[in-house]
Amino acid sequence: MRGFKEFLLRGNVVDLAVAVVIGVAFGAVVTAFVKDLVTPLIAALVGKPDFSSLVFTINHSRFLYGDFLNSIVSFVIIAAVIYYLVVVPMSRLAALRARGAAPQPATRKCPECLSEIPIEARRCAFCTTALAERA
Repeated sequence: MRGFKEFLLRGNVVDLAVAVVIGVAFGAVVTAFVKDLVTPLIAALVGKPDFSSLVFTINHSRFLYGDFLNSIVSFVIIAAVIYYLVVVPMSRLAALRARGAAPQPATRKCPECLSEIPIEARRCAFCTTALAERA
């Protein structure tokens, strides 16, 4: 039971749970945006926002391809809304943050022989000097 408790309280599990809840809520916002604003706008421009009544029949079997078209159009609109309202601004924000952050060095100089060694090394590969731990 203790292991299960530790698993649940680890940061990544809690973060994932929060992300799922926020994702569901955000999905509802985007769906409402598309249904209530974008679809009527398309209807105003094109004339028909709902394709669910489109069917064809083969040997007395009805194929409701209009619902499939509705789903495709909704998916494309939702994907575009998410891309332009979430992905693009977050990418710009990440680029601005990365521009301001200084890159961390991958190597350092050995104090004894001055050769380049990995930052995580505890002993120089060239002169075998024991190195002090980095804080």
